[in-house]
Amino acid sequence: MGFLGALARNLDALLGPGVMLLYPLYASMRAIESPSTLDDQQWLTYWVLYSFLTLFELSCWKILQWLPFWPYMKLIFCLWLVLPIFNGAAYIYENFVRRYVKVGSYVGSNVPEGQRRVLQMMSLDARKSVERYIEKYGAEAFDRVVKAAEREAKRH
Repeated sequence: MGFLGALARNLDALLGPGVMLLYPLYASMRAIESPSTLDDQQWLTYWVLYSFLTLFELSCWKILQWLPFWPYMKLIFCLWLVLPIFNGAAYIYENFVRRYVKVGSYVGSNVPEGQRRVLQMMSLDARKSVERYIEKYGAEAFDRVVKAAEREAKRH
């Protein structure tokens, strides 16, 4: 196998730093500079999960050194966390972490109470859509949509 065998054996060492550090670093800096706070959630969550993974590795290194597939499992997991097609970090936040975090802490205080309640109930994707709607049509238009939905809910 020669070159291809060496490449396959060291794939984690070749791709790992780019997947686990360089791309997330670049994306985090872009998220800081973007006006939206929703992408910040993806990258803050990634760094928290990556830190836990690193602590796990440091704590269990004696066991993990006996698992030859561990570096590849870690690489695949980090790819899932990082790649925008999967948004794994946001998925973990939405489905596992969010229920333990005080709901509403991610919605700005400048958002009116009625809109804040609606945004708190939404998934990350829905909040992104609403944020784009507000940017395009204004907060008043979103408020009219919320009030119409509340009236409709009361009728049924």
